[in-house]
Amino acid sequence: MALSEHAKESLRRMHSAEKHSNRLGAGATKRKAFLHGEEKIPVVMHEFKHGTLHSGSGQKVTDRKQAIAIAMSEAGKSKK
Repeated sequence: MALSEHAKESLRRMHSAEKHSNRLGAGATKRKAFLHGEEKIPVVMHEFKHGTLHSGSGQKVTDRKQAIAIAMSEAGKSKK
């Protein structure tokens, strides 16, 4: 899935924010601030792959299906 220029710029800003952790909260807050719609899906799945994706309760996500559900929910898409 190719990302648009807007999505690439959003990702650059998000990675910049990660380097300065005092600027924003954890993962979901960063995604909310910098990414829109389908741009979130590859970012959430990347976090899952590296073991840094957490559920709303703060527990680490270990189930791929749960990670997909989180990605689709944040992107505003229904799971099909």
